[in-house]
Amino acid sequence: MKILVADAFPKDRLSDLAALGLEVEHRADVSAGDLPAAAADASILVVRSKEVSADVFDRAAALSLVIRAGAGVNTIDVAAASQKGVYVANCPGQNSIAVAELAIGLVIALDRRIPDNVAALRAGRWDKKRFSEAAGLYGRTLGVAGLGAIGREVATRALALGMRVLAWSRSLTAEGAKALGIERAPDLLSAARASDVLSLHLPLSRETRGVVSREVLLAMKPNAALVNTARAELVDQAALLELVRAGRLRVATDVFAGEPAKGQAEFQSELAQLPDVYGTHHIGASTAQAQDAIARETVRIVEAFVRSGEVPNCVNVARKTPARARLVVRHFDRVGVLANVLGIIREAGINVEEVRNTIFEQAQAASCAIDVGERPPDALLERIRSRRDEVMFVDCFDL
Repeated sequence: MKILVADAFPKDRLSDLAALGLEVEHRADVSAGDLPAAAADASILVVRSKEVSADVFDRAAALSLVIRAGAGVNTIDVAAASQKGVYVANCPGQNSIAVAELAIGLVIALDRRIPDNVAALRAGRWDKKRFSEAAGLYGRTLGVAGLGAIGREVATRALALGMRVLAWSRSLTAEGAKALGIERAPDLLSAARASDVLSLHLPLSRETRGVVSREVLLAMKPNAALVNTARAELVDQAALLELVRAGRLRVATDVFAGEPAKGQAEFQSELAQLPDVYGTHHIGASTAQAQDAIARETVRIVEAFVRSGEVPNCVNVARKTPARARLVVRHFDRVGVLANVLGIIREAGINVEEVRNTIFEQAQAASCAIDVGERPPDALLERIRSRRDEVMFVDCFDL
């Protein structure tokens, strides 16, 4: 089985992949345009930031698994993968500490104006009076939008600084917030309104694109700060530019609209040129610790797949199938029994969506749950029940 690693990857972890008996091809410099040809004979594909288009899935007939060595999968055409029956997995949470460290660093940098201090010294200027006007963070309110692994790590570090943490997340309950020692905001607008700093840790999706709208930005306190180490597309960029230009908001961001896909490139950003904006180069997850943790998780996913066929962290297996009914068949654990049952279902033109067979101790009997696209007629159930030398019990339940 061949695995193509199409981005930078630690050498030690490449050796771990080879130790699984895989043919490992490492082509970190392959372009997104050349990836369909490069992956044509691969069974497993590993990428970090490289785009995986529908062409990859059209050309790579042997491809069974794509792993994003990172958290998001927005660079992968997941719909195309699903149509071809290719698993897509990611490595959530492995870079959470690295991103949280950068987010908190940006919060502190905004308050103490650290980059401006450095720039003034390098320009030969000493201005203690100007740079002694920091508000301080102790007792200030940090709003956290999104309380996944990264958001929780940010909250922990903010609490250690003595900040009040106000979090908004669709899944956060009042009890969950209390357990973390933080407060729960009922919605993003409320979090923005109450925060001195609003830090974004939401995944990019159809629902979250542009979620930090003009209304949300206008709700923030005058001279409040927005920190974005997630995705630029979460924010209404036109409104953000307008409010920063007007001196209404300060910004620290690790992500930019239209940022280069390459590690080194010319890049002009109107936002980055503004005096109240601190920017970094999309480096949130880029620590040696984080990259090794992600690589180890990638190896774990590959090992599970090649050893058992299971895919940890799979993002494109349907949570709910189109099944309308479930057949429960208790049967003798013998060769051909399930094949005969499935054959009867097939003859009726009913699609099987999912099958789960449970074997009892001593391997004499089993119970099979068969989810089907429509409720079978009573006559079909009777046909299955009539096979008394194979089947002990049959029942049907609506889903």
